[in-house]
Amino acid sequence: MKYVTHLTVAASIAGTMSLVACGGEEQSELRQELATMTKDLRGKVDPLPQVKSFEPVPYKGESMVDPFVPGRIVVTQAATGGGGGGVQPDLNRPKEPLEAFPMETIQMVGTLTQNQDMFALVRAGANLFRVKKGNYIGQNFGVITGIAEGQISVKEVVQDSGGDWVERSTSLQMQGGGK
Repeated sequence: MKYVTHLTVAASIAGTMSLVACGGEEQSELRQELATMTKDLRGKVDPLPQVKSFEPVPYKGESMVDPFVPGRIVVTQAATGGGGGGVQPDLNRPKEPLEAFPMETIQMVGTLTQNQDMFALVRAGANLFRVKKGNYIGQNFGVITGIAEGQISVKEVVQDSGGDWVERSTSLQMQGGGK
């Protein structure tokens, strides 16, 4: 065992000596070549770009109406006749079953005529409902104003950004698989 250890140490010393001897010559040649190639090279940094001076632009909209003032909405509604002062939903009346569903989830699937009265069939959730003109539908105080062969007309009462109640018209279209 002693003999193996001495051989291992001797082999590693011989290997190290040969590496040092070879490495020195190659490195000196490389150093000389590198020195000749880089003697004319110097680091060069481009100058910073010229900063342009800031030229302020005057604001000329002071005389215009501010779109963020709530008074502007009230003025517009009064001018168009949509003003919400007279429109109010009846909050004390009992709710109908279809008022629990958003309008987007209610589907018209057909119509039905009975004794000269036109009814519409609508699907809300898993249930099918028969509705007529005057029934309430949707979560925005919508009332059915008309039923035609392919659509239901609804007038909803919603609050605008100014807090006033306004009416808007919408409709439910017949779904492709109905009739």
